[in-house]
Amino acid sequence: MQFLDELTWRGLLHQTTGGDELQAHLASGSRIAYCGFDPTKDALTIGNYMPIKMLRHWQLAGHKPIVLMGGGTGLIGDPSGKDAERQLLSKEQVAKNIEGQLRSFSKVLDFEGENAAVIVNNADWLCELGFLDVLRDVGKYFSVNTMIQKDSVKDRLNNREQGISYTEFSYMILQAYDFLHLRRKMDCTIQIAGSDQYGNIVAGIDLIRRDMSGLADDEFRGAGITNPLVTASDGSKIGKTEKGAIWLTADRTSPYAFHQYWLNIPDEDAGKFLRWFTFLDQERIESIEKEHAEAPHLRAAQKALADAMTDIFHGSENVTRCNEAAKALFGGDIKSLDAIMLGEVFAEVPAGEFSKDSLGSETASLVEMLPQTELCKSKREAREFLKNGSVSINGEKVSGDEAVDRVLTSDDLLHGTTILLRRGKKAWFASRWS
Repeated sequence: MQFLDELTWRGLLHQTTGGDELQAHLASGSRIAYCGFDPTKDALTIGNYMPIKMLRHWQLAGHKPIVLMGGGTGLIGDPSGKDAERQLLSKEQVAKNIEGQLRSFSKVLDFEGENAAVIVNNADWLCELGFLDVLRDVGKYFSVNTMIQKDSVKDRLNNREQGISYTEFSYMILQAYDFLHLRRKMDCTIQIAGSDQYGNIVAGIDLIRRDMSGLADDEFRGAGITNPLVTASDGSKIGKTEKGAIWLTADRTSPYAFHQYWLNIPDEDAGKFLRWFTFLDQERIESIEKEHAEAPHLRAAQKALADAMTDIFHGSENVTRCNEAAKALFGGDIKSLDAIMLGEVFAEVPAGEFSKDSLGSETASLVEMLPQTELCKSKREAREFLKNGSVSINGEKVSGDEAVDRVLTSDDLLHGTTILLRRGKKAWFASRWS
């Protein structure tokens, strides 16, 4: 009950099966639940984070979580949410993707202690099944009439250009078998997933009911618990930006970019995201919301959200570094940034490569340099911007007649490689010197 109550106030409980029987089952002792992860990429995004968080809430409620990696089903591909056939991955690529994804789970789940999380790979049992055995022992329980009513199948069948292969059509059978296998071997009675997987969950429960008919009448068969598909207030997918996905690992999305993503969440989403994505308790979140309502311009909710999420995946040290970097950027103290953070902060700004040999010469004068950047179009425009004080070097303004004659030298290099030019408040250019 503690688990369901926690999901309810956070707005993360969408559907359950089992009704009162499920509630009694959860209240009567520590239980085991699993959630499956599709190894289509070698890293996970913010969008993949929610089921991991659901498993952590499950663990905090005193239950045991199982992370199921789809080493077997990943060779097939889940048609859910797809409007075309997936490109099949090799066994080697699936294995590599699983290895890459495993990095993120330990950031959220506890793999030690009484309710330690465990990781399993469905390739360990699915790859051992014989085709005829599956048809005889599993396929006989599935009605094609029912399977073609599933949205992901029906949509593809009704569109002749897309269609669906027998391979992807069979995905539901394999996923249902996962639940049956874990029910048999690990006494796993609950499947947790996003609401788009509800049909697959129900298929697994039905397979358990039919195949494990020898269970005692009062013995719990299985149930499903789903979270809503979380989206922003404008209906867009979480973790998608114009520049691409927001990843959970620093090699794909830097800690600074990760922190900035959460800082830039709209006000209308901030409180909701604190409930969905962080582990802050209800009292703390309501306190933050009150503070935010009293002074929205201070963005207390976004700051709390950014700090909490960055702490989970990148640690408290990076939370401090990201906040110090933002403060330095706002205050113009660019020189205080270390080389790594400097690279992260200015990773997305326009940049260009230049020769160190030209530093100190007329070639490196601002009048000559600026038209080679995106900050101005001509030498005339460069002189105009320089005279009126619109240009800064490494956060420090230059202006007047001296600015027009200013030449970049090796003394301007940050960490021996970079000189940052800015026009106005937001137009940056990173010149790299080698």
